[in-house]
Amino acid sequence: MSVPLLAEAVTVSGGEKQTAAVIFLHGLGDSGHGWADTLTGIQLPHVKFICPHAPPIPVTLNMKSMMPAWFDLMGLSPDSPEDESGIKKAAESIKAIIEHEAKNGIPPNRIILGGFSQGGALSLYTALTCQHQLAGVVALSCWLPLHRSFPSASSGNKNLPILQCHGEIDVMIPVQFGAMTAEKLKYIVNPQMISFKTYPGLSHSSCPQEMAAVKEFIEKHLPRI
Repeated sequence: MSVPLLAEAVTVSGGEKQTAAVIFLHGLGDSGHGWADTLTGIQLPHVKFICPHAPPIPVTLNMKSMMPAWFDLMGLSPDSPEDESGIKKAAESIKAIIEHEAKNGIPPNRIILGGFSQGGALSLYTALTCQHQLAGVVALSCWLPLHRSFPSASSGNKNLPILQCHGEIDVMIPVQFGAMTAEKLKYIVNPQMISFKTYPGLSHSSCPQEMAAVKEFIEKHLPRI
């Protein structure tokens, strides 16, 4: 099976046999390269990081400019209209990476999906609708797409660990939007599975403390075997 996103993806491998993987999705207008550098700083020897690139598409929010995006964005508020078909298509393309890794020896329960901003949003949606039980989700500075379709859209994996992180002075995706997402998630997975961390002084970006929390989450849910 051809997996288009994997052909170009940036892969960061540790020094040992790879027994686990983190698939990490970048934000709007970015590429996998930006996050591959950051993730190298929290590299674990047995974990492979896969950072695919979103294809360029016209984005309504940016006057239909062509830019790398997982799906179209019409607005950034909880009641903005959403690109339902684009979100579902993008989720299928990420599920294809999961299937490919499974065929090559890394089972879904040894895979964490993660992402920042639009990539984090897609990682949440994909993990919650995936038929496989994944090892967890790292959702940074993001929201749950098509939130009104949940919990009925969920595949029913209630024991999905979720680490959600958000900057407290994020003006692009306000921290309140992250908090609303965390509350919604409690109706989809077991509430004790959700960890929502906020960072004072952090805008729509990442910080070393956040990356330390991400590393701890990965170490916990993808232990060396």
